[in-house]
Amino acid sequence: MSRATDAKKQSPQPASGAHPDEPHRGDLAGRLNWLRAGVLGANDGIVSVASLVVGVAGATSESAPLLAAGVAGLVGGAISMALGEYVSVSSQRDSQRALIIKERRELADEPVAELDELAGIYEAKGLRPVTARQVAEELTAHDPLTAHLEAELGITEAAVVSPWAAAGASALAFTLGALLPLLAILLPPQAIRVPITFTVVLIALAVTGFTSARIGGNSATRPTIRVVLGGALALAATFALGSALGTTGVV
Repeated sequence: MSRATDAKKQSPQPASGAHPDEPHRGDLAGRLNWLRAGVLGANDGIVSVASLVVGVAGATSESAPLLAAGVAGLVGGAISMALGEYVSVSSQRDSQRALIIKERRELADEPVAELDELAGIYEAKGLRPVTARQVAEELTAHDPLTAHLEAELGITEAAVVSPWAAAGASALAFTLGALLPLLAILLPPQAIRVPITFTVVLIALAVTGFTSARIGGNSATRPTIRVVLGGALALAATFALGSALGTTGVV
């Protein structure tokens, strides 16, 4: 058998008769995980660094403190996001691997009992006992481990997540998001840097909210409004606090 044939066999193909706009591939969970990490990272980068630099801008108009605060927030936030994502996904990966090992061992030790279990699962879903048994036997003959992982646990071996990939994606998304408010607060003249930063940040949040909702197949209006209002509240609060501190001479 050729390598091309092997690759074609291993690569999941869309189901026969599947609609082109519906996700029938087995890597959907992985793609949604990447989306989740990317959107959370970008939103956190935008909001946290924007709030930080806008708060400092409320207290002082000098560029050096703004740059220091923004860079510190970007670096610290990116590392924090990466570490948090790595720890979280590592725990998820370890759990998935343990379940796969357990299922593989059960298939080797008790194949008949596992076949009965698989048939029972499909029977509980509404298939007639004869049909459920036939489905279980055919799936077991094709790939017993995959059949049991999908039916019992809702996972596949290919869907085991990578903590390094998730951490890298989260850190990159945070960094890209954080660069927007940092540049917006530093590049314009002092007189208009805060209004421009507010505008850039709110537009960026609207884009991320809209994009994440549309990729997820949801209506974009309410998620976008929630993200924009949350970001506006954070900016207003930190700017007011920074202005109060600057006015009172505390900083």
